[in-house]
Amino acid sequence: MSVTLLILRLLLAGVFAAAGVAKLFDLSGSREAMKQFGVPSRLAPTLGTLLPIAELTAAVALLPDASARWGALGALVLLMSFVAAIGLNLARGRTPDCHCFGQLHSSPAGWSTLVRNALLAAAAGVVVWRGGTAAAAWRSLDRLSPSAVVALAGGLALAVVTAAGAWFMLSLLRQQGRMLLRIDDLEDALRGAGLPLPGAARQDGLTVGTAAPDFSLAGLHAEVVTLESLVSRERPLLLVFTDPGCGPCTALMPEVATWQRDLASQLTVAIVSRGSVADNRAKSKEHGVHNVILQNDREVDEAYLVEATPSAVLVDQDGRVASAVAAGPDQIRALVAQVHQPPPSVVRVPGRSTGDAAPQFELQDLDGTQVSDAQLEGRTTLLLFWNPGCGFCQQMLPDITAWESARGSGEPELLVVSIGSAADNRAQGFRAPVLLDPGFSVMRAFGADGTPSGLLIDAERRIASGLAVGAPAVLELARGAASRAT
Repeated sequence: MSVTLLILRLLLAGVFAAAGVAKLFDLSGSREAMKQFGVPSRLAPTLGTLLPIAELTAAVALLPDASARWGALGALVLLMSFVAAIGLNLARGRTPDCHCFGQLHSSPAGWSTLVRNALLAAAAGVVVWRGGTAAAAWRSLDRLSPSAVVALAGGLALAVVTAAGAWFMLSLLRQQGRMLLRIDDLEDALRGAGLPLPGAARQDGLTVGTAAPDFSLAGLHAEVVTLESLVSRERPLLLVFTDPGCGPCTALMPEVATWQRDLASQLTVAIVSRGSVADNRAKSKEHGVHNVILQNDREVDEAYLVEATPSAVLVDQDGRVASAVAAGPDQIRALVAQVHQPPPSVVRVPGRSTGDAAPQFELQDLDGTQVSDAQLEGRTTLLLFWNPGCGFCQQMLPDITAWESARGSGEPELLVVSIGSAADNRAQGFRAPVLLDPGFSVMRAFGADGTPSGLLIDAERRIASGLAVGAPAVLELARGAASRAT
């Protein structure tokens, strides 16, 4: 019996040691588990911290002969508490995460968890009842039968494996902690350099059409600059977010100076920077830029959901966000080119003439149904190329949806070919079918390289107009289709 008691003591000590160590390295999980088991929120943090300490105390007390019974009694109390808590939750139909071994093993509590804890409680009860010392166990080794020797060896092996697992888990968690600290340092360094975090979810900025966040910042000459003072009814505003210590920002400054000089009648360009007045004055003088305003830290970047420099956001004449965040020099150049586009016009579809057969296509609508060009036969259709993230599309949206609602019998039916998600396109409010063209393949087949643009397809699926580029040209094409048909 002494040998059996020794095995039970070692088994219980190993289990409680592993559970206690694992919980100590995942205290937040231990505290959350307390809440899931119904412990009041105000008590859960305290009990979640005390539990692993109690488990480790019981494990240590089980090893010496003098305290073995007390250790077993503590283990019995803990296990019976676990059994009562699990049984109560199962009776209520709940299966909270037991978090029995922290991050090492965690699963919903069930009947198997209840049985396991009951068996361990029975083992602890035997030790409390019969006691026994390790010395007596060793004296009885010479009288052991072969089966008892095998049982003893198995129990010792189990204890060794459990202890080794706990030690390995402790080492692994320490290493993981060092790695997480190192990753935090690297992310801080990337943010400091104005670079996006690799693998981070891409943030496109504020929703196009929402009110641009206001600000009140100091200029390089102590003047106060607000969003309202920069917004003009005659032209949109381009906010360029920079940092004097950012290399790509410095390389972009000569182009920003050119935009401020050559596009002044079409676009207001303001530079939102950070750092000292002296550093920014030196950059301003070196590259010939103006309209430089200084934020205290990154408060304006954060308000516009800008994560890296250089970046830019377009604000329309009404003070609304008119573009997604353009991150990096290439995207900023593309955004400026989108603003500085030639006057809207109707151009020839490359490689095709009016009367030629329209390119064939098949795309999914917002519900995932395949729609092909064959379904356009028998009616004149205005094919509208769209992008929910395009500021010019958003400016045109009220006019095109109003035309769609009041469309006369002689005017073409509308079919929208768009990029972006189904949710973003549903939010546009078109009554007409919207087909998703994520790779611009259909748009390119029709010669469209920007949005908004469109053309007419007649009832026999032939090209019936040139390509209208820009909102005014598209609206004129739509409204003038009836007069052309008569």
